[in-house]
Order: sequence, then structure tokens, then C-alpha cells
Amino acid sequence: MKPILAFALAATLLFAASCSTNPVTGQSQLALVSESQEIEIGRQTAAAAEAQMGLVDDPALQEYVQRIGMVMARASERPELPWHFGVIDDPTPNAFAAPGGFIYVTRGMLSLMNNEAELATVIGHEIGHVTARHSVAMISRQQLAQIGLGLGSVLSPEIAQLGELASAGLSMLFMSYGRDAERQADDLGFGYALAQGYDVSQMTDVFASLQRIGEASGRSPVPAWMSTHPYPEERIVRIQNRLAGATLPLGARAGEDEYMARVDGLPYGENPRNGYFENTRFVHPDMRFQVNFPQGWMTQNMAQAVMAGSPDQDAIVQLSLAKGTPQEAAAAFLGQQGITAGPVNTRSVNGLNAATAEFQAQTEQGALAGAVSFITLDEHTFGIVAYTGADRLPKYAAAFQGVFDSFGRLTDPQALAVQAPRLSVMRTPRAMSLQQFNASYPSTIPLDELALVNQLVDGSALIPAGAHVKRVVN
Repeated sequence: MKPILAFALAATLLFAASCSTNPVTGQSQLALVSESQEIEIGRQTAAAAEAQMGLVDDPALQEYVQRIGMVMARASERPELPWHFGVIDDPTPNAFAAPGGFIYVTRGMLSLMNNEAELATVIGHEIGHVTARHSVAMISRQQLAQIGLGLGSVLSPEIAQLGELASAGLSMLFMSYGRDAERQADDLGFGYALAQGYDVSQMTDVFASLQRIGEASGRSPVPAWMSTHPYPEERIVRIQNRLAGATLPLGARAGEDEYMARVDGLPYGENPRNGYFENTRFVHPDMRFQVNFPQGWMTQNMAQAVMAGSPDQDAIVQLSLAKGTPQEAAAAFLGQQGITAGPVNTRSVNGLNAATAEFQAQTEQGALAGAVSFITLDEHTFGIVAYTGADRLPKYAAAFQGVFDSFGRLTDPQALAVQAPRLSVMRTPRAMSLQQFNASYPSTIPLDELALVNQLVDGSALIPAGAHVKRVVN
């Protein structure tokens, strides 16, 4: 059989065997991923997201968001999924859905919203991505494209391995679905929130705030909403048109009082208790350590690790927690398959017990070389792994050693006592402008940012007496 005919036949048989009915549209849909696989991919992605980015340590807030999401999810077209909703501890405004019903909003997104109706429409939008199986369709298209590219047959059993399907890791959370999928998710979220009696007109306020904030900056591992949710002004117009043409009575439920009570005290912006950079020095008040990274390197503080990359992007240093004593941790790391280890040197680093060794490893990209240092501070053992291409180790050896030698106990009282800025919600004692409010009850953020947090145009905006206003305090 000619190769092109074989491919055509295989693709035809595959398409016929793998079509399913879309729960939302009722139409046939290409689905190379079963529902059980979809759920498992989502479960793995959610676990990675929570581990790498962390959850807000506020059980009442987590339960609140879970409750709002579950009510809408159970009334959706896919109520049987193992739905899970959570708040990621990240200041970047975003919300995202992993396959199978695992949905998250960031605390940065919560800080921009003013009531439960807004939150419900955002969560409803993400539920829509799951119920319409947008991620399943995208994965299926990618797998089908691999046939045409000669990268492997989707008819083989290997393609069903969950490890392969989930190999994209957290990128699964940040996939861009395209305009049609975003429109459909908007419409579905609108409907889910409306069915629960929410004032869905609040949906346009969320989009307006996100449009104003634009691309978020900083070291966040979470992309800004704008980069993962393509957003033309048309989306606000579409929602307004839907509001005007709604056949069901519009809900009046805003839920402002309970929402404001839940976000009162929420950390705002970067939380220094989770560690922060002062130029090249990284400080962690809760774990009481400090470490210096090389000058000019790009740095990233994540929930599970602190990373630094060289300006030429050819060397990496990673700091994370390890298990056991320094000697046990070193033995576990150096004993991994594929690693050739040098002798372990037990020594003292700034009065702390440490075990250090050089290593080499062979990868598909070539030979790597580097060094590791495991150091105990109080009840924790920290591992610092530094590596580069084997031929470039002489270039970076001194920089790696400098990081190892700089690790030590944090003793600076000011750094140890630093606290995260937090939202503080209060009611205005009288009618006043935001500028007047800020003069009487100062915030630690600029006036234009305070206006954004409160969904006001600028500092001259008038606030009625008794209205909720968010401020940011240390």
C-alpha cells in the first residue's frame, strides 16, 4: 500500500473510531483522549500547579471559591466530573482550567474584583472551557497532526500513555484556545452564572479591569490573563448585547458583602514571607535563610524552588528543599541513574553542616556538568544544584561556588519581621472621592493602582457613603 494511502486510511479509521458527542453542542467532536484520560491529565496538571505555585493559606477562602464553583459545575453539562476549585498564591491576575474540571483563580484576580457575581462569571468561563472539552479538542488536534508529520501513529497504544499526554506540564493550564473557544466559554460562563441568579452584568466590569491592567509584570510564573485569554474589545460588546437580548430575567445577586469579607486581609502583590530578592540576594523570612546569586543573572522565586539563569542562558542554579541529612541527600542525588559523581566533601558553610560534590550527566542535549551542595538549617535541608554544559563548567565554577558559600542564616531583624501588604476593606463614612478617601485612609500603593483595585476610573471618582472600598496596608 502506498504510504499516502496508508496514512489516509489510518486517519479515516481513526477519525471514525474517535468521534464523540460534545456535551455542550451535541455535535460530533474529534476526541483522541477518553474522559478518564482527560481527568487524569487534569489531576496531574493540578497537582503540579499546586506544588509549583502554591495555594493561598486561607481555608475559608478556598472553601468559598470551591462552593461557588461546585454549584455551577453540578448544574452544567458535565456534573459528574471530579470538579475542584482553588486559589493560587500568585499576584498576577489570572484564572485557568486544567482538563477534567480542575480550575484555579489567582489571588491577584481576586484583588481586582468587587463581588461574588464577578467571581462567578470568571469561574463560569473556566467551567465552560471544561464542559466544551476545549483542551481535549486541542490535544486531539495535536496528536492527529503528529500523524501527518510522521512523528508517530496515534493508532499505537503508546499514544494513550498519560505520561506522554501530560508531558506539557503546566503549559496545559496556559493554552490559548482561540477566539471561537473564548467566545463560547464567555457565553457558557454567562449562562452558568445567570442560572444561579447572579447579576451577570458584572462580567463586563471584570473584562474592563483586566483590559486596564494590561500585561502583568514581575517574576510571576503565571502568565497574565491577556496572554492566555485573547481579548478584543468585542468581548465586552458581545456581553452587553447578550444582556440586552436576554430572554431569562437577569439575576440581581451580587454577593458583595460576603465577597468583601472573604478578601479582607488577602495578601496583595508579592508576598515577602514567601521569599524575595534584594538585587542578587534572596531572603526567606519564614525559613530564615539568605543566599546570593551571581550578578546579572535572571531569577525566579517559585513555591518549590528558587531559580537563577545565566545571561547567556547556558547555566542554571536551583535551590529547593531536600530530604534527610546533607550526606543522605547528596547520596540520593548522586546515586541517580545517568549521573557520574565525584567525591562528597563534608564541610561547614557559615557554621552549617553541608555536603558538596561535583557531577556529570549525559542527556539528549549533550553532556552536563556541575555541582551540588546540601546544607542543613534548623529543621530543613536545602539543596543547591548548579549545572551547565560540560565544556563550560570552568567558566561558571567560581559562580557556582559563590552561591554555595553565600548560603547562611538570616539574622537581619527588619528582614525577619517583614510582612506582606494586605487588602483592608472598609466602608466609606460619607460620600467622597477616592482621592479624599486615600488622604484620610492612606494606602501603600499609588492612587491610580488603588483606583484599579476598586474598579474606579481614577482618583476623582466619587464613592457613595457606606460603600465598600479596598485599600492596601502593611
